[in-house]
Amino acid sequence: MDTHQRPLFLITTFLLLLLHHPTSTHSLIDPTTYSTPAAAPTTISAATPPATTTTTYPTNKDTEFIRSSCASTRYPDECYNSLSGYASAVQQNPARLARVAIAVSLSRARLEATYFSNISKEADYGADHRVSAAIHDCFSTFGDAVDQLRGSLNQMRHLVPAGSSETFRFQMSNVQTWMSAALTNEDTCTDGFDGVSDGPTKKDVFDRVHRAEAVTSNALALVNSYANTVAADSNFP
Repeated sequence: MDTHQRPLFLITTFLLLLLHHPTSTHSLIDPTTYSTPAAAPTTISAATPPATTTTTYPTNKDTEFIRSSCASTRYPDECYNSLSGYASAVQQNPARLARVAIAVSLSRARLEATYFSNISKEADYGADHRVSAAIHDCFSTFGDAVDQLRGSLNQMRHLVPAGSSETFRFQMSNVQTWMSAALTNEDTCTDGFDGVSDGPTKKDVFDRVHRAEAVTSNALALVNSYANTVAADSNFP
């Protein structure tokens, strides 16, 4: 064996010895620095039980309240389908139902505003400049609708007790005004497509606007219903 191979042979032999005699590795540890691990405790503490959560499931009365409330809206099927999933949170409370309906409308308006923002970049490179201008208008009008719906939801979350007639009526008037303006803005989106030839983009825009208008119209109807119910129950002048 030449002098170049001897170190490799020694290292290999050493590793084989370690594998066959693992206890011999203790002799490699300095006894002045090695300490025996502490023994495992002989008692086992009781495990902390997992936190329990309570799930509230809607009752038949909860879902029927949604259905009966939606019956007075312009799009009752859309109303029930979009709100029935929140029946356990609403719990037959008309104020909660109105807030949830506004929140659903706000979510839809945000979705469409994002959609128009995305396709406006593509439309800018299209051949028909009227389509590009119409999509930019839709992005603007839906952006305004988002602001108005957000303001409506915030106002509904901070309503004073119904007994404070003047302040309550002022707040509800704000909500109704902003909701009506949001509905108008959503509807205005399609005005820019007058004279534009039918096609996939135009159809998609009209379908999306219709869905947004439906949930906003329903939300406004539920807001009006709640306001009228409170006024009647409180005997407002």
